[in-house]
Parts: sequence; C-alpha cells; structure tokens
Amino acid sequence: CGHADAWQVAGGAAVQRGRVLAGVYVFIVDQDWFSRNENEMMVNFTHSYEKTMVESVPAVLEWWLDLIGNKDMLPLSVRPNSSEFRCLSLNSDSYFVFGDYEKRRCNCSQGYEGNPYITNGCQDIDECLQPDVYPCNGTCINMPGTYRCSAKKRIISLPGLITIIAIGAGFGLLFSLLGVAQVTKKLRKRRAKKFRQKIFKKNHGLLLQQLISSNKDIAEKMKIFSLEELEQATNKFDHNRILGGGGHGTVYKGILSDQRVVAIKKANIVVQREIDQFINEVVILSQTNHRNVVKLFGCCLETEVPLLVYEFISNGTLSCHLHGQSDNHLSWKDRLRIALETARAIAYLHSAASVSVYHRDIKCANILLTDTLTAKVSDFGASRSIAIDQTGILTVVQGTYGYLDPEYYYTSRLTEKSDVYSFGVILAELLTGVTPVFSSHSSEATSLASHFVSLMSEYRLSDILDTRIVHEGAEDAEVVARLAQACLILKGEDRPTMRQVETVLEDVQSSKVRLNSQTIRVSQTSLKDLPWKGNKGEEGTRLYSLEKEFIQSSEIPR
Repeated sequence: CGHADAWQVAGGAAVQRGRVLAGVYVFIVDQDWFSRNENEMMVNFTHSYEKTMVESVPAVLEWWLDLIGNKDMLPLSVRPNSSEFRCLSLNSDSYFVFGDYEKRRCNCSQGYEGNPYITNGCQDIDECLQPDVYPCNGTCINMPGTYRCSAKKRIISLPGLITIIAIGAGFGLLFSLLGVAQVTKKLRKRRAKKFRQKIFKKNHGLLLQQLISSNKDIAEKMKIFSLEELEQATNKFDHNRILGGGGHGTVYKGILSDQRVVAIKKANIVVQREIDQFINEVVILSQTNHRNVVKLFGCCLETEVPLLVYEFISNGTLSCHLHGQSDNHLSWKDRLRIALETARAIAYLHSAASVSVYHRDIKCANILLTDTLTAKVSDFGASRSIAIDQTGILTVVQGTYGYLDPEYYYTSRLTEKSDVYSFGVILAELLTGVTPVFSSHSSEATSLASHFVSLMSEYRLSDILDTRIVHEGAEDAEVVARLAQACLILKGEDRPTMRQVETVLEDVQSSKVRLNSQTIRVSQTSLKDLPWKGNKGEEGTRLYSLEKEFIQSSEIPR
C-alpha cells in the first residue's frame, strides 16, 4: 500500500511532511520498507534523485505540461519584453524537460514558494521570519521575492532622531484620525442618501413624479426639490429663518439657487394615511391657479415629514394687521377689498377648481397680505378634496377655536358651508377689530361669533363696531354685518354659498347697495331683502349656547 500520509504531489514537486523537494517523481512503495529506508532516500535525493528513484522503487510516475495541449495552464510571462511562459500562478517560471521545448514543468520564482500550478499558488517568502536560513545582522526588511538588510544605526549618532520620530508619529496619528473622520463622513453621507431614497419611495415620490411628468401643466408649476436644495435655501433650517408656525407645521424663509424667495413649510405629519392625503393635496394645489391663493412651487419628499415650497408673502397675516401686531391699521376700504379677495379665493376652491377643495381652517392667520395688501389664502394642511357630485364628508374634526363651525363640530360632517361659517367670523373681525375668542367683563372666554350674532339680533351693531369704520363706511358696514350674520347661521344649509357671499361683497364695493351713491344708513328693510332667512333672535341665542359649550369642551384637533 502507498504511504499517502508521508508523500504527496504538489505541482510536479514531491512534498515530504510540508517540505518542498526538488524532485518531480511520484513513486509507490511498501510502507514498512519506506519507513526503514526514508532517511537514506532523503540523503540520496539531494545528490542524485533520478538514480535513487530508478534503483530503489518498483514504479515511478513522471509528468509534464504540454505547451499545446495544456496552453491554458501556460500563459506568457508578465515580465517586460519576455516571450517565456509561466504557470498559472504569478511569480512562477516554466522550463522544458527532456530537451523538448513543448514539454514544460513549473517552479515558483526565486524568493517565492508554493504551488505554481494553481492561481496565486506562489507566495512571497518572508525571509525576515527565517533568520537561520536568511541571516541579517542589521534591520531585516522583507520585499517581494527578496529581502533587504540595512545596518543598525545607534540613536546617539543621530541627533534629534527621537524628536523626528515623535513628530512623525504625531503627524501619522493626525492623518490617521483625519482619514477615519473622512471615511466616517462618507459613510454617513451614503447612509443618509439611502435613507432619503427610502423615505422618498415611502412618500410616494415615484408616483408624484409620474403624475407631474404625465401632466405638462403640473410639470410647469411644480418641482420636486431635493433636501439638499432646501437645506441650502434655509441655511439648514436655521432658527432665525422661521417665519411662523401653527398646528400644521413650521414655516421657514428660503432663497433658492435662482434667487427666488420662498416660504418652506415643514408639515407636522406622522401618520402614513395623512402622508397619502398630503400627496393628493399636493397634486390638487399644483392645479390651483388663482391670484388670491398662495402658489405652490413644489415639494420635497426626502424627509419623513414632507416639505412644501410656497411663494413668499412679505407683509404678514391679516391677523397681525387687525389685532395690533402691526403699526399699519387697515382702512375700511382695505378691509372690504381683503374680504372680497378672500371670498373669491374660497369660492374658487369650492366650485371653480377641477376638484372641490374645502379649506377647513379659514382664519385671519391663514390670510397673508402682500406689500400692496392683496389677500392670499394659505395653509392647506387641513384641506380636503371633495368630488364635484358630493356635498360633504364625515371626517375627524379639525379647525381653530373661534372659527370652527358648530354644526361640523357636533356632526363631524364637513361641507362647503363649514368654510362659510369660518369666513363669517373673519367678516366679524374685520367689522369689530375683536379677536375670535376674547375675555368679557366677567373674565369669561367669549366667542366673537355668538356675541356678534346676539348684538345683531338686538340691532346693537354700533356697540361693537370698530370706531374707525363708523367714520369711514357705516352704511357699507351694516350690509357686511348682515352678511356676516347670515354666514354665522347655526344651520349650515341656511347659510349662503361662498359664490353668493362674493356677489354681495362685489355689490358693496361697487356701491350697488347705495342709492345714487348717497351716504345713507341702510334700512332694516334693505337688509331683509338679502337672500337668507331665519329667526335671527332665536338663532343668536342657540348659537351662543352651542359656541359656549364647545369652547369649554375638550381640545379640538387643529
């Protein structure tokens, strides 16, 4: 039987217990015989292995590679200007046997060891680890295929060497730290990019992109901004860039790369269902085109909370101008025009847009004013789109204290008349200069809507009318007050539509309710001719009690 554990074949060389021998033979012998003659054979192998093999063993196997038949195992040498062949491993050489150029065997190149017949089989010998075989009296430096031995130098013969080493080590450590920091920074950027891509898909970015690309009108108005663009525009959402905030988000002032000044809103959306609705609203607003509705330039979907990019309106809100936070007091002429422009915008959303949109949070703080005091309706965070053939939907109650429709509050049914009620509160604010919820003489929170309707039912408008309006437009004010009273009717179906409200305000502005442009007090008969009905005294009492009840109830989600 063969002594398989003692002798093996490794790429044409005999290997004994891990040592590579120079021979290229494999032989078969009796195990006991081999044990007795192993040492003698090893000595003879060193001097004349061919004679030893022929005379000592009964069977010998020798082999070679054929240059033509085994050409895949004999590539050309990688050495420059060489036409010789090597074996599969780099750092190997081939040589021909029996004087035949086409019969080849392989060895690892000098300074390398291993199996030249396999890829990367020849590995560099680290001579420095074998000082007995490769002596060195100095500093041993391993090199590919060889080694270098440099003489030792005493430290005392090199002044300042310790300092140089210390400085070098310090710089090495510094560069290492900088390298680690740079790698860490790149990894963070890569992770952040992957996270933004994941959020973009989650926020239906691909769907929105498809909607925009498939509709030329939307594509012209809308852009999907990257987070990097908006961070650059807002100086990474610097606190000093905050313009304001509310229940639906924080608004930042931003300057885009094309020098456009914009308002960027971070919406307070955390529920996936609301993000789905947000996508729908973005598409709706992108199709909205009205001079009194804030324009939506685009959005960013690379954050967990989507960002909206609106046109920037510089002159603050109607609330600031009305309630003393601005030095510029509004004249009656400006108030009437602002009311008309706001009514036009809401009427457009209700009926003129391709899909009806109920704002659901109409209030003075959401009416922005330009430098020329042009009104712009904003903040559509709570808005809902309604099919043209629908008159209302059941939804979670949202709105703001003082502006919230009592009928919507109690039934959860949102209709276009809910916005009408909120607009009625704005008219009352424009007429009185009083906030929607104020403290009465008894320090009790009082609703402006209920208080206003109560005084109107008692014909005591003058008790609450802003003194500046009394001097500037008392006759117009009484018509607008009656209109506000109609908008604040408790039963939604008895309120006017926003289109009717718009028509009345246009008539007031164009003086059609006056007689020959004479300054007269509009009579109660004229007021009754307006197209709404109801027992106003009873209505005021019911409205007061209901408003008081829900003001004192639990908090209403905004």
